[in-house]
Amino acid sequence: MITLTHYLVLSGLLFSISIFGIFANRKNVIVLLMSIELMLLAVNFNFIAFAQYLGDMAGQIFVFFILTVAAAESAIGLAILVLLFRTHNTINIEDLDSLKG
Repeated sequence: MITLTHYLVLSGLLFSISIFGIFANRKNVIVLLMSIELMLLAVNFNFIAFAQYLGDMAGQIFVFFILTVAAAESAIGLAILVLLFRTHNTINIEDLDSLKG
């Protein structure tokens, strides 16, 4: 039988992998965005696990809001990525400073 603890451990592992992805890779924008999405997935996993455990629908409603924010974040992040690639022909984070103004 899978208990709440199993879900929380899996969510903690996903969250720690995403934190490692953010700190280990400081050069590539795509990996940074994927790590942020993985972090949001871990939080969603916690909300769904607690909603199932407590028998409450509020956690699942929060998941829909977080998915909406994640979709908007992905769209804006990819737009910035396309702009960066058009101007500099690279996707290094260090080149984001030149987009000021």
